[in-house]
Amino acid sequence: MLTQTLRGLEDDGLVSRTVHREVPRKVEYALTPLGRTFLEPVAALCRWGQDHADDLEQVQANRKMNKRKK
Repeated sequence: MLTQTLRGLEDDGLVSRTVHREVPRKVEYALTPLGRTFLEPVAALCRWGQDHADDLEQVQANRKMNKRKK
């Protein structure tokens, strides 16, 4: 699954793949310039998750309690 995801990201131009001809074979992935433009939005999502972690936990706890009542 990881290989498929990495290949898809490579096909989309978000990562580059470098194969080093050594034993054992080594493959290195890096963000392309286009891929690096994705860092800021992902960081913003991470910050949102951290800022709202308590809220999300409360919603999940309430949902579990409501399921038990039914």
